[in-house]
Amino acid sequence: MYETSTAHVTPSQTVGPFFAHALPYDQDWELVSETHPGAIEIRGRVLDGAGEPLPDALLELWTGTSGPRGALRRKGVGTSGFGRCATTPEGFYHFRTVRPDGAYMALLVFARGLLRPVLTRIYLRDEPDPLLDMLEPARKATLIARERSENVYEFDVHLQGEKETVFLGA
Repeated sequence: MYETSTAHVTPSQTVGPFFAHALPYDQDWELVSETHPGAIEIRGRVLDGAGEPLPDALLELWTGTSGPRGALRRKGVGTSGFGRCATTPEGFYHFRTVRPDGAYMALLVFARGLLRPVLTRIYLRDEPDPLLDMLEPARKATLIARERSENVYEFDVHLQGEKETVFLGA
C-alpha cells in the first residue's frame, strides 16, 4: 500500500509568480544613480507569444561592470553591476545602468509559466560577436537594443512567437 505525501508543492513545481512578496526592493532598477556620468536607460516590455504584456514578470540585469556586485544601495558614482525590476501591469520595465565592460549585458527573465528563468543578452550595437555572428539577421535583431534617444535604449522581450527573443541554454 502506498502512502500519500503530506509535503507541500514548492514554487519551482508550480507556475508562479511568487516575486511580489520579497524580491522587489526600493529602486531595484537603479544600477547607478541619476547623476552617474555615462548613465543610460534600458527600457522595454515583456510579451507573451500572442504579443500580450506580462504584468508580473521579474527581470534581473547583469552588466559585468566593476563595483560592489549585488549592492542594494547605489550612491555617488558607483555601480553595482546588478539590478532587478518587476514589470508594470502593462508589461513595462526599465533600468538605469552604464554601458557594459564587454559587448553585452545579461538579462534573466522570471515569469509565469516558466519553471526556471530564461537567459538572454542585450547588445547595444551590432558588432562582431561569436553569438551574433552565428545568427540569421531576424534572430540577431532580437538581441540588439534599439537606440531611442541619446542614452536611452529599448529592448522588448518576446517569450514565444514569431518575434521570440533568442534565449541561451544553461
